[in-house]
Amino acid sequence: MGEFGILSLVPPLLAITLAVTTRRVILSLFVSIWFGGVIYTGGLGVGRTFNWIVEAIIADEGFHAEILVFTLLLGSGVALIWRLGGAIAIQEVASKRLETRRKVGIVAWLLGIVLFFDDYANTAIIGNTMRETSDRVNISREKLSYIVDSTAAPVATIGISGWVAFQLSMIDEAFSNIEATAGVQTPDVFTVYLESIPYNAYAILAIVMVGIIVVTQRDYGEMLTAERRAWKTGKVNDDDADPLQEVEGHLSDPITDRPMLRTFLLPIVVLVAVTICSALRTGYGGQPVLESLLAGEFTAFVETTTTIAGNGSWTTALVWGSFAMVATAFTIGIVYDLCTADEGVDAVLEGFELMLTAVTILILAWSISTVADALGTGAYVATLVEGTIPVTVFPVAVFITATFISFTMGSSWATMSLLTPVALSVAFDLTGGFGLAPAIVGAVFSGAIFGDHTSPISDTTVLSSTFTGADLVDHVRTQAYYATTVATVVVVCYLLYGFFGVPPLVFLPVGVVLLVGLVYGLSEFDANRRGIDVGAVQRDVPLVEQDADSDHGKSLEGSD
Repeated sequence: MGEFGILSLVPPLLAITLAVTTRRVILSLFVSIWFGGVIYTGGLGVGRTFNWIVEAIIADEGFHAEILVFTLLLGSGVALIWRLGGAIAIQEVASKRLETRRKVGIVAWLLGIVLFFDDYANTAIIGNTMRETSDRVNISREKLSYIVDSTAAPVATIGISGWVAFQLSMIDEAFSNIEATAGVQTPDVFTVYLESIPYNAYAILAIVMVGIIVVTQRDYGEMLTAERRAWKTGKVNDDDADPLQEVEGHLSDPITDRPMLRTFLLPIVVLVAVTICSALRTGYGGQPVLESLLAGEFTAFVETTTTIAGNGSWTTALVWGSFAMVATAFTIGIVYDLCTADEGVDAVLEGFELMLTAVTILILAWSISTVADALGTGAYVATLVEGTIPVTVFPVAVFITATFISFTMGSSWATMSLLTPVALSVAFDLTGGFGLAPAIVGAVFSGAIFGDHTSPISDTTVLSSTFTGADLVDHVRTQAYYATTVATVVVVCYLLYGFFGVPPLVFLPVGVVLLVGLVYGLSEFDANRRGIDVGAVQRDVPLVEQDADSDHGKSLEGSD
């Protein structure tokens, strides 16, 4: 790994700055990769640039390649569902049951919690399921992207998923290093992980924050601007937006004469079922799941189930599930005489085209992470916290460091792999034991996810924008206000723990109360500052009654 010091920060920071200021994400990413090549080689760096791009595609034993295949297949599944009238069918059903913005937001939030098994599948399923319904009640695409993004990684990191296996492996690596250098016996890895969950404050409070926002219907910052635009004009995207996926503009007209709910639900159900079953099948290695359950050994049952889920190849399972989704939709179209085989193939190819922009950005975002790894970005930042740091503020220091690494690299997993061993080793040196380990693990995971949420070069940020049909930069800018609010509360929680020994059982409820107070306070302040009366929005008047509501017009007076 090259040692380039502070220069290693230039490519990722340049990518983020250019993306936000120019709104040309692909160009910004490529220029930054090329700039990294110049730094790395000391010359033009063109060859090194394209080598990094190729390496990003085939990295991690094909993990990235499988994600690309999954994304393309999912695009084809979406295109087929659209062509067969599935979106129209779900709109007809939703219009009878989800007639308000609050109800739509709550359903999207709950779906995000239920689909805990994978963050990619979470964003894909909810984004595609809820997009048309949220459009109908004039929820901005930025708001839907926020809901999807903030219930994807946070839920996956504390549920039974591939994230858990990765996190366990990082803790195990750190403990192995400590055992080798200090010659001491380390705690059980799984126990430390379970104990770290309450300290993963950002993940927990981010999920709570989404619930507060959708239930109260209160917004502030650029999200208030986006929601006010959607509520006032019906424009779910800004006029200057460049959505990563815009179904209506890229696909053929849907069949409207015979919309059937099964054309939407059955492919989605098959996607979920095949993905979960395939992952569990690939992870099962004769584990005694049933035996531990029948013996009443609940801890052993949870650990065994988590091991199976963690050992499963979730990316492979997603490819199988998305292919099954395409095959199911294609079969429905043929069996019910909704389309010919040629029309079905055309829809599949249109789906591929639909995802080309997202796939390109994903490849370039991964390439930036490869550049950062080659230049030693993460290692350089991690060394900054290895000085003399008081134990009382060490969790906060770890959280901030993880945030910066994740923000600049665009990868929460890369952050975890870089920082977990370092942070646990430093914690052991500071305390001479492992009592601080759960809090440090939680702080690493919290910072990794927060940085991921605020970075425009994060893969989950890209996919959340893609599947909700939002502009990537608009999504990042609007979500940043809420993510930063949660992060501020997390810092307060960690300081309470560090200085006063307040446990998660106390500081998490305190964090929830703080979030509620901040949401109400900031939303009132921002609305009053702009001269906006948001009463009609917060009463959540059904769409069919909006024209008759006397306060609706009033709520839209005032300027930004």
